[in-house]
Amino acid sequence: VVAGVALKDLVSSMFSGALVGIDKSFAPGDYISIKEVTGVVEKIGFLTTKIITDDGKKVFVPNQLIFSAPFTNYSSSGQRKVFLDLQVAADQDLEKTIQVILEEIKSFEFTDHIDDTQVIILKQSFGIFYLQARFFMKTGKNIVQIKSDALIKLKMKLEESGIELATQTQIETNNT
Repeated sequence: VVAGVALKDLVSSMFSGALVGIDKSFAPGDYISIKEVTGVVEKIGFLTTKIITDDGKKVFVPNQLIFSAPFTNYSSSGQRKVFLDLQVAADQDLEKTIQVILEEIKSFEFTDHIDDTQVIILKQSFGIFYLQARFFMKTGKNIVQIKSDALIKLKMKLEESGIELATQTQIETNNT
């Protein structure tokens, strides 16, 4: 009885590992998300699946977890959407800001499906407009690097256009 209870998880992981191989839900090289782990599948083993996260960490996910929790295979769709959150002070020209952001995102070499690019206003609070830029990135690109590059380019373009992003001081001052 003790051996049966102790081996339950081991047998479950082994069976799940076989199912991962049969099901072909993902393969090495795919970009996936399981629970709080997101990254590239490096190896699918008998007991665990090895994932390299965006920050380079090696995470071993028990195969039984794959079939007991929802997971997303971003590589299978070929499209990944990027969400960038920006804050703009209320004294800035909001229409111009949105137009500049849209035009800049459409000019990125890593943007895909240009017609689906959008900038929306999430909320306004204490003199700060919270915007979100949304766009599809090209397949095979690193989403962390894309976000970083996009934010740098957007900041430079907004400054060039005379538009300032809200600073932490403005946000704190307006919230008090």
